[in-house]
Amino acid sequence: MADSSKDLDHYDYLFKFIIIGDAGAGKSCLLHQFIENKFKKGCSHTIGVEFGSKLINIAGKRIKLQIWDTAGQERYRSVTRSYYRGAAGALLVYDISNRDSYNHLMNWLADARSLARADISIIAVGNKVDLKEKRAVSFLEASRFAQENDILFLETSAFTGEGVEDVFVKVARLILNKIEDGLIDPNTMISGIHATRSSLGSPGPKPPPSSCSC
Repeated sequence: MADSSKDLDHYDYLFKFIIIGDAGAGKSCLLHQFIENKFKKGCSHTIGVEFGSKLINIAGKRIKLQIWDTAGQERYRSVTRSYYRGAAGALLVYDISNRDSYNHLMNWLADARSLARADISIIAVGNKVDLKEKRAVSFLEASRFAQENDILFLETSAFTGEGVEDVFVKVARLILNKIEDGLIDPNTMISGIHATRSSLGSPGPKPPPSSCSC
């Protein structure tokens, strides 16, 4: 669940996320809904990259998410591609009422897997479920796409807030599990993760030298 604390300086882990997908899929509105818990009216297309951060709590760990919202227009791709490097998680966002935005997911997935680390955690996000009457992509079809490509999947509405927090928490929980299972080294600078000393644990005090002379 999200942490209501405004103090972003105290955390156990920092995870870097990127949000990618076609222009108009609602990426900026999704980020604003997650950070501010409200819908941003008149979300304009991102020019270059926008940024937000928020603390969440998972299994007793305070995790700071650093989220980079990238532009979907082709003319900004050369700028935004540099943000893939060092990302621990990626949100592939499409508009459920826009078939083209879904059809382009494979291109965005290919970018994420070629430009980011091999162990990046990825989720496909079907946004704008409040537009059910205009749905052009079924839940089942997108779910199969995610399964076939070994990524997570959820549907959301940046307008109502439905599923928005779940998306970020689900990816963060997967990353945390990978750390705990030893699949990701949080000490690696390019992992997209920063761990505080307290989260890594510290060695206990050394026992005093034995006085036994035997």
